[in-house]
Amino acid sequence: MASRYSRARLAGAVVTAFFCGLLFASGFDLTRFGFAQDGKGGKVASSEVRSLAETGSAFEAIADHVTPSVVSIQTQRVRTAPPRVQAPGIDELFRNFEPRQPPREQAQEASGTGFIVSKDGYILTNNHVVADADRVTVTLLDKRVFEAKVIGRDPTTDVAVIKVNGSDLPVATLGDDNTARVGQWVVAIGNPLGLDFTVTAGIISAKGRPLQGLLNNRYQITDYIQTDAAINPGNSGGPLVNIRGEVVGINSAIASSTGYYAGYGFAIPVTLAKQVMDDLIAFGKIRRSVIGVAINNATAADAKAAGLDKVTGVLVEAYSYEPLNASPAKVAGLEPGDVIIAADGKPTDRVSTLQRIVRSHKPGETLTFEAMRFGAKKSFRVKLGEAPDAEVRVATAAGAPAGEGASAAGRRFDRIGVTVEPVSAELVTRARLVDPYAHGLMVSDVSVSGPAYRKLIPDGTILVEVLNPGPKRTLRTPADLEAVLGAQKPGALITFLVYDVGREGSTRAVTLQVGG
Repeated sequence: MASRYSRARLAGAVVTAFFCGLLFASGFDLTRFGFAQDGKGGKVASSEVRSLAETGSAFEAIADHVTPSVVSIQTQRVRTAPPRVQAPGIDELFRNFEPRQPPREQAQEASGTGFIVSKDGYILTNNHVVADADRVTVTLLDKRVFEAKVIGRDPTTDVAVIKVNGSDLPVATLGDDNTARVGQWVVAIGNPLGLDFTVTAGIISAKGRPLQGLLNNRYQITDYIQTDAAINPGNSGGPLVNIRGEVVGINSAIASSTGYYAGYGFAIPVTLAKQVMDDLIAFGKIRRSVIGVAINNATAADAKAAGLDKVTGVLVEAYSYEPLNASPAKVAGLEPGDVIIAADGKPTDRVSTLQRIVRSHKPGETLTFEAMRFGAKKSFRVKLGEAPDAEVRVATAAGAPAGEGASAAGRRFDRIGVTVEPVSAELVTRARLVDPYAHGLMVSDVSVSGPAYRKLIPDGTILVEVLNPGPKRTLRTPADLEAVLGAQKPGALITFLVYDVGREGSTRAVTLQVGG
């Protein structure tokens, strides 16, 4: 009992000493207890509140104005299911007891978005939303449901036009993406993940974006609008709208490792989509103007080789027309290795700029192009050709398997980081090569630390010709390449015409910087 009393006294003394120490340490300036709502926090200025309220009101107005013209699209594809696989002998055993079942049909359903562009029911959406659909159903914000007919599709641009039978339907206003600027507010409206008529906001993050690998075709568009407005599966085909409620793009794709929103969405420019729509409605096909070349943004090496003092322009890599001799650019005199710096009197700083200029004109029209050719400025009059209808090609493997057609005659050139050998007779036969490709130099290996890395394809690229420095020379033996390299100082630029066996037999111009 005494022991318990002693422990109680000791505990009381410790507590008393703690509070006394606390009083002395604080100088008796005790902090008052209070409640969160009693704090005298800073007050938001009325002007700031007014500015935010105005921005919020703008988004409300956009949603109210545009959402009624947005539609939810449901598609159905009927596919025949494969027969059930039976263990060996089971089918024979039960043949007389169970009648053979006919092939089963399965309905595959998918959804997307579109928006109405005319009062009588024309709707813009993505090609991949309605491609191969057996049935297309459209639901409006007011719950009305329509059966839709696919008017036309363009796999190249991923644009499609469908139509419902209606009248006096709410219509979206089409704007001009040419005037849209990076940093401007935009709103995405659609039906992501089954959440109908969802509105999200963001800004234009970039313009003129290419989407490598999204569409495997030779007329791929590299002019997408990038936005951070939330876009998810189901948003495809919906409108990207500016702060004035005008459609500036069709939401089409996202860049994500998970397949869901990661901050990077892409929309097809509405001016391009409108051109495709007008052609599909008027002609039932796309009349796309082309100049018949494969192009890319000029690199620092390309610009330097062309004689430019800054990195700009569009590199002509190869002719891409059937037949090649009929390429409008080839007929006019443009060559692989040229860097196009202007078209129709307008500067062409990148591929997307040139594409915009060309597609704004009809096939058969003639445009003036200015290009740099290894230090010389040249002018060309090109009569625009017409691209084949909806040409879509499956990407092929880049060349033959490693080691195939290898030869002991391979010779390494460290100054450009490649090993080359004469083209084998087996490859000539298999790839149906003709002159000058059949007698070029096959690149059998590429050094990862050399200038040719990621530019030439091992066992897939043939060095055909030296375009610059002139005069042009055909490459037939390793000795030919040795002579060319031997005449160049370290840092010099050499532009080759190459042939890619694995790219459906296409040629292109490649500029490499010679090492020491």
